[in-house]
Amino acid sequence: MADLYSIEDRHTSGVYYKRDITIVRGKGALVWDQNGREYIDCVAGHGVANLGHCHPAVVDAIRKQATNLITCPEIFYNDQRATLLERLSKLGPGDMQRSFLCNSGTEAIEAAIKFARISTKRPEIISALRSFHGRTMGALTLTGQKKYSAPFAPLLPGVIQIPYNNIEALRNAVNQDTAAVILEIIQGEGGVRPANPEFLQAAQGLCNEKGVLFIIDEVQTGLGRTGKMFACDHYNIEPDMLCLAKSLGGGIPMGATLIGSRVKNLEPGTHGSTFGGNPLACAASLAVLEVLEHENIPERAARHGKQIMKSVGESSLPNVREIRGLGLMIGIELKHKVTPVLKELQQSGILALPAGNTVLRLLPPLVIEQDHVERVIDTVIKVLSSITKSS
Repeated sequence: MADLYSIEDRHTSGVYYKRDITIVRGKGALVWDQNGREYIDCVAGHGVANLGHCHPAVVDAIRKQATNLITCPEIFYNDQRATLLERLSKLGPGDMQRSFLCNSGTEAIEAAIKFARISTKRPEIISALRSFHGRTMGALTLTGQKKYSAPFAPLLPGVIQIPYNNIEALRNAVNQDTAAVILEIIQGEGGVRPANPEFLQAAQGLCNEKGVLFIIDEVQTGLGRTGKMFACDHYNIEPDMLCLAKSLGGGIPMGATLIGSRVKNLEPGTHGSTFGGNPLACAASLAVLEVLEHENIPERAARHGKQIMKSVGESSLPNVREIRGLGLMIGIELKHKVTPVLKELQQSGILALPAGNTVLRLLPPLVIEQDHVERVIDTVIKVLSSITKSS
């Protein structure tokens, strides 16, 4: 094992923090390491594995498509792409008849930036402090966390950042140069912080009134994660663009920018992607959407999420400051650093994430079984109790 660690450490870029575990297999909400030890995966690829690992429908779709056609750029028509585009047009909130297909969340955000500017002929975009929209330069500029962006200054000009959930600050920021407002319904990397309904409704109304495009980033919250197909469905929000990725391809790299009728001037050559909308990813995505819609996966996420938050909350742990989230996007804010908790959970067979220095984030697959939910609850409470006693 030391040899494997040293090989990867020697030859990888060095930009990732590594945990001392080698994952070699997964099924549903479970993964196994090289020694055959089982873990409940509450990381799920940072929200990629909504349907768990190696879902049979996704595996079958990938296998079948791989024998027919893997790559086909959008200069040609393709059956899988056409079917997916039509499916997405019926899935999104409001009237979103068009989509730009890409390979990741940050690419979906970059497309939205370009589409907003070319459509409105305005230069400025408003985003929120504590937000996270990606790591490419445009998406990074929108991200309201200096720890990610400061090393790469100067960033994209024309971005204004306001406090999240502050209606007055938003109203003061919008002007004749504003092309778009971009928001997360729940700030994931910012600590699993949901938006106030009043803030979202005010943003929607202000954008409509001022001719500003409203962009919602659902890269992590989309496709059932919060207990509905989209997080904006909880708030009756109809954005002009909706950015998706992560779980859209069932593990295959896949992103999409859904586009409403107020977005104009998208002519050939405006944007593009070599791999975006490739038949393999489209086939996987179609399988994902089929399972999500016909097996009541969002409802399952809502039920399990309520159980986890209720059970942990009722345990009255003195080191827990607050529990936040929707569905199976859960943040447990602690009164101390989260790193020791993550390490202890891993030792106890649960893989989890941070969301800042003091927030424990749980993003289990939405197909997690009831007995695994109960194991997660019991283990989280046990670990947080032991950390309390030792601190």
